[in-house]
Amino acid sequence: MPDFNRQVIEEFRANGGRVGGMFEGAALLLLTTTGARSGRAHTTPAVYVRDGARLLVFASNAGGPKHPAWFHNLSADPYVAVELGTPEGTVERFGATAVVTRGEERDRLYAEQAERDPGFAAYQAATDRIIPVVALHRVDLGDPARHRAIADHLVKVHAELRAELTALREGLGSAAEDATDPAGTAGTVVRDTPALGGRLARHCLTFCGALHAHHHNEEGAFDLLEREFPELSDSLDRMREEHKVVARTVEELEALLTSGAGPATLRAEVDRLAARLEEHFTYEEAQLVPALTRSRAVPGS
Repeated sequence: MPDFNRQVIEEFRANGGRVGGMFEGAALLLLTTTGARSGRAHTTPAVYVRDGARLLVFASNAGGPKHPAWFHNLSADPYVAVELGTPEGTVERFGATAVVTRGEERDRLYAEQAERDPGFAAYQAATDRIIPVVALHRVDLGDPARHRAIADHLVKVHAELRAELTALREGLGSAAEDATDPAGTAGTVVRDTPALGGRLARHCLTFCGALHAHHHNEEGAFDLLEREFPELSDSLDRMREEHKVVARTVEELEALLTSGAGPATLRAEVDRLAARLEEHFTYEEAQLVPALTRSRAVPGS
């Protein structure tokens, strides 16, 4: 993520959706998409406008010759997460389905935006591509099919993270063995361990980033699930607290990576993270999957 976007995102979340600088006073949201190739969560600030019950965002890319990455992502997977500032000074998170507008509707919506903000007219004039207008429709979590989809996604992501963590532990174990000299003295730093190398260090950081993105997306889903399943309130509170514990463990691991700790030290920290994650994943699945997949009576029926 470019440093500029990261700063805007952090400021947005810290200040209830308000930011300064070039976006001061603008209607801004945070849009999280799933990478079309990587499968990772990517968050991007975007100017939006309300259009009835839907929100409109514009894939202007500041008039660049190519569509922004987030547009390619939602074209592949239209289920996105949205963060909006509220009048109370908090940030609301919710799931949405992205629909790319077409033809006359797209032209009308973009023309209206260009009239509101002449910068968008300049963006279109600067590029030969037709700048897409994307409508974001809030997801109805009362739909049982959506419940099942969320449960399936949760289990799938947990399985992927477990597999990545296993591969990471195995790689660190091999590196620790290779870093041990005949006298049994472990190597001193990661950069001096050929078996670990830059690839494995990047793997560590990539895994940490993926885990952080997963938990951030879950936090938004928890707010919605709590309204739909009030009986899960206590369980969701525990999961939120566990997210904080896991986040602290990840921060400690990242600090070790940048400090040049040896693979044996890293392996011990990764083992500690793995134990916490497995307990956390198991609890989440035990609490959420049955609730999301069981048949529920329609109120009043």
